[in-house]
Amino acid sequence: MGRTIELSVRAEARGRRLDIYLAEAHGELGLSRARIQALIRAGSVRVEGRAVKPHHRLRGGESVRLEIPDPRPLELAPDPIPLAVLYEDDDLVAVDKPAGMVVHPAAGHSRGTLVHALLHHCADLSGIGGRERPGIVHRLDKGTSGVIVAAKNDAAHRGLAAQIKARSVTKIYVALARGRVAAEQGRIDLPVGRHPRHRKKMAVTVPRGREAVTLFQVRERLPGCTLLELRLLTGRTHQIRVHLAHRGHPVVGDPLYGGRGHALLRAGDRTLRVERPLLHARALGFVHPRTGRPMFLEAPLPPDLQEVLARLRSADP
Repeated sequence: MGRTIELSVRAEARGRRLDIYLAEAHGELGLSRARIQALIRAGSVRVEGRAVKPHHRLRGGESVRLEIPDPRPLELAPDPIPLAVLYEDDDLVAVDKPAGMVVHPAAGHSRGTLVHALLHHCADLSGIGGRERPGIVHRLDKGTSGVIVAAKNDAAHRGLAAQIKARSVTKIYVALARGRVAAEQGRIDLPVGRHPRHRKKMAVTVPRGREAVTLFQVRERLPGCTLLELRLLTGRTHQIRVHLAHRGHPVVGDPLYGGRGHALLRAGDRTLRVERPLLHARALGFVHPRTGRPMFLEAPLPPDLQEVLARLRSADP
């Protein structure tokens, strides 16, 4: 059967891309931008009765009709990958994602993702994220470890997505940044958008960048770097990595924004090699979508980050 939704484009949306407008201004649809783009390409989204492309520019005031089919049966094969479950009930499951695990299938990652592991663990996941992203409400980069929550049904998915859109979800990270961060705490308020030349990178000095706000606090000062606790008030792609790199303090081990020598770190008379960006999603706070109970889930620092910190602490100043 599916769903049919009719919308009227707001006047202030003039000049905006259709896919971005639907994903940002109508988060209540519970659809990711990628899912919206797929629907547009399939002809399931029409503007004034016409099929268009995802990059179609809006005039404001148009009528938009979405035909959202029921989720197709999942074709993903469950994979018996061990998971560190932090919390689970009939509506959601939260895990401590290890660094190196991709969240959902994508080009070059058809097996071994968090989605494959979740399908083996609990079988039932919401279908809103589409065939390749069942249950996925938010993401972590491949190299980032820590707390991530998945929805087991569509109602839970919509409830969590609405909280993310309203910016009521608490997202706390820990990062090891290069150099000495001068201020004990602060706010980075710089728009983030796609890099104008490098497709896989984001940047802060780009046209049409989206609002991005990161709060930070120094947790510990170490030789050649600073351990930071960060809170995201927005959730842009690579936000922490881009903001810190722009400030001259890239995340240790970040191959995309860390420049030459990103993987090397001095600890006294020794050189450490870091295999991934030392960024960890330490805690996630939200309201349970069914019970309304406040939830605050935490993941301990991963062993690789603990080892680097121990070596830095024991190094000569």
